[in-house]
Amino acid sequence: MRNVKEETLAVYAVTDRNWVGQDTLYHQVELAIEGGTTFVQLREKNLDKRLFLKEAVEIQNLCRKHSIPFVVNDNVAIALEMDADGVHVGQSDMEAGAVREKLGPDKILGVSAETVEQAILAEKNGADYLGVGAVFPTGSKADAADVSLETLREICKSVAIPVVAIGGISQQNVCELKGTGIVGVAVISAIFGQSDVKDATKKLSRSVQEMLQETVKK
Repeated sequence: MRNVKEETLAVYAVTDRNWVGQDTLYHQVELAIEGGTTFVQLREKNLDKRLFLKEAVEIQNLCRKHSIPFVVNDNVAIALEMDADGVHVGQSDMEAGAVREKLGPDKILGVSAETVEQAILAEKNGADYLGVGAVFPTGSKADAADVSLETLREICKSVAIPVVAIGGISQQNVCELKGTGIVGVAVISAIFGQSDVKDATKKLSRSVQEMLQETVKK
């Protein structure tokens, strides 16, 4: 299964309403796209279904205007109802094989993994890409397990599908991920927690491209 191109996973933005302040989530995503975001995941834990669906449709339309993949975090029902590009699920959510059955063969399925065993099983069950972490300490996900760079490398070697690193990644430390085999990074606060979302995304995007180019040279 490969419903996602590797290059679209380079700068993977995960939304977080906690950073919105006086702005809107839609506008923040728009700024991130203008800055170079290549993939958007809508992560909402507390909105009721009606508001979630409304917001998801609006942001998906924005992403489609810019030809950027859009997936919903965890909520398979919302993803199906709105015809999202796909869904991303964690280890504690619906099992990947069951999600693939519901989505069908043509939607994007991302799966979180923290071990080689989880990664191999997710690929076997139809995942198109993996989100692996937390590779650095993070406050965005309290239950995220630490994943060493050695484990990240082993996961990348063990699967044929692309791997994105997640967890505590910033413009300053992204260079430490070179040579691991990842195709991109997933971030929250490195984009949405910054005072200038567009500029922060531009700077992160440049650093990610440098890291990936160094990886290719090795």
